[in-house]
Amino acid sequence: MPKQKSHSGGKKRVRKTGSGRIAMKRNSRNHLLQQKNKRQKKLGRTLISDKTDTKKLTSLLPYL
Repeated sequence: MPKQKSHSGGKKRVRKTGSGRIAMKRNSRNHLLQQKNKRQKKLGRTLISDKTDTKKLTSLLPYL
């Protein structure tokens, strides 16, 4: 039986935590930070995916 291909964009953006949940980095935290307020910058920490998103991500990344 052939192997499934992992989504190449998903491989670069998503990782699995030690507890098995899927984590990713939030957007808008790379540049132009001087003009953004504290609330926007605070939201830039890692994001643990929701159950609905986890189901979609596991179909994109079968070997994660």
